[in-house]
Amino acid sequence: MKRTVTMLLLAAACLPLIAAAFPRGYRAPSARSYTPKAYKSTTSYHRGYVTKSGTYVAPHVQTAPNRTKVDNWSSKPNVNPYTGKEGTKDPFAPGH
Repeated sequence: MKRTVTMLLLAAACLPLIAAAFPRGYRAPSARSYTPKAYKSTTSYHRGYVTKSGTYVAPHVQTAPNRTKVDNWSSKPNVNPYTGKEGTKDPFAPGH
């Protein structure tokens, strides 16, 4: 009983800290794909999902779609900042 009361008091004391961490009007992303403001122009975050055929696609991060292949993480000499893996594809080769 004493432990339960202590835990409840501790949780109540932490509520102002939790409220301060989330600014007023904060709304968690609800779409399958979302992009945080800080990376809006360069990065696209995708939540995991199951396709119609039953295949699971794991959550992943990719460069935002555009018309160039020069800025893709898989292109030379770029490095994926999340995995540290160097790009191997030539961005100017046909069919890339």
